[in-house]
Amino acid sequence: MSELTHFDAPCPEHINSQILQMVVDNLTDISMVGIAPSNPLYNVYQYAVGYEVHLYLEALGGSKGIAVELIVATDDEDPEKVIGFLLYLPVKDDPEACGVAYMAVDSGHRRRGVARTMLQDMISRYPHAELTCTVAKVPWFESMGFQVLGVRGTQVLMNTRDHSSEGLMGLLDVTFIYSSLEVRQIHNYLLQKHGKRAMVDAEKQRDRHLDQMTHNAKVFVLNRLGRDAANEPRLD
Repeated sequence: MSELTHFDAPCPEHINSQILQMVVDNLTDISMVGIAPSNPLYNVYQYAVGYEVHLYLEALGGSKGIAVELIVATDDEDPEKVIGFLLYLPVKDDPEACGVAYMAVDSGHRRRGVARTMLQDMISRYPHAELTCTVAKVPWFESMGFQVLGVRGTQVLMNTRDHSSEGLMGLLDVTFIYSSLEVRQIHNYLLQKHGKRAMVDAEKQRDRHLDQMTHNAKVFVLNRLGRDAANEPRLD
């Protein structure tokens, strides 16, 4: 079993550090890129996505001008141990709506209802919830009451209702991370370790994987919603 704690203000550092470690350990599931540990670029994305989550954790409480909330699941036998987290963004001008930004469950605590419990808690606060996921995860989210709306990038867009909220959801600009000094230093280290040819191959492998994920999501949504559906699926 797990205990849930809701945060709408900065949380203790020992919680932040465990969340960031969970991001590093579960990068393939959390990242929209879905990069595999075997790809030499994996370390670049570990840092970049970890830093993204760090910035959103800092934004709890509104210090960066956007609304951010967090649900943390802890082990009921060890209340200091974080076993899952769900970070989501309430929608401005729509008090019922939010969007999931990041979610993960510790590998040793999966299939115990932790993710389900966190999502149910979020939906009880914001019943008009939206998220994106890979094709493989669609059935699970459907069991949670989400339905397919369309495609967003490499993933399937899902919502607890048959439409997205018309309100605006605040996002942080995290694009600068990928051109930061830290990322360049990690990339240079990997270049020295693996060589230029291996790094070029890693980028091609990543790009092929992204193209395949995007194709799979589009095909899935078109088949699910129907090519001749009155409302065309969103392909943004």
